Amino acid sequence: MAEFTKNEMQFLKNQEICRLATSSKNVPHVVPVCYILSNNFFYIATDYGTKKYKNILENKKVALVIDTYFPRHAVLIEGKAEILERGEEYRKVYGLFYKKFSWVRKDPWKEGEAPILKINVLKKISWNLD
Repeated sequence: MAEFTKNEMQFLKNQEICRLATSSKNVPHVVPVCYILSNNFFYIATDYGTKKYKNILENKKVALVIDTYFPRHAVLIEGKAEILERGEEYRKVYGLFYKKFSWVRKDPWKEGEAPILKINVLKKISWNLD
């Protein structure tokens, strides 16, 4: 697991949106998503019918980009996804989503209704976050 510097961690904690890249049969798919960073794992809520969910069932390798245009800062993550559907970790992470995002509070869900992707960071590269 890659470790983040203090500046990288501060940047990542202050952002809400990243781009998630998945692939199926060597065809890339990139979507903007909201994320939670907790204990050096990225968590992304999704739905069962999404292309990203289906792609991860086939290929666990993913990439994330978290960036800002001005000032120009970015972190690129390469990692491996795991799907959480129930259990203590799921409930804890769901609570973090519920607390942080109004869209979750407006349309809450229960265990088994929507999976959460857990991204294990294998490699990271950052720009202008020395």
